[in-house]
Amino acid sequence: MGCGGGGLNRIENVIAPGARKVFCVKFQKEMEGLDEVPFEGHPLGQKIYENVSKEAWKMWVEHMKMLMNEYRLNLGTQQAQEFLIQQMDSYFFGEGAALPPDFVPPRAKA
Repeated sequence: MGCGGGGLNRIENVIAPGARKVFCVKFQKEMEGLDEVPFEGHPLGQKIYENVSKEAWKMWVEHMKMLMNEYRLNLGTQQAQEFLIQQMDSYFFGEGAALPPDFVPPRAKA
């Protein structure tokens, strides 16, 4: 094994000098915040900006991709957009986002 601690699942805990800090609801600690409000004009966007770290947002983006693929969402429809917003709210501020009923996680590469 090489030296250094790394890997894809490692969470960066370094806050850049001068970066905006938030107490992240997902990790329950102070971390670097997002650079801009997602979904500007939507109340959930402001709430995320104030309470979600960059690392937690990256995790959501991966989860959202899975949801879009598993549910075959067409983001051009209001129904799909509302579904994702509801899932996002649950992911960060609710009981957590549930996996689709038939979801089978991809196998780890050996």
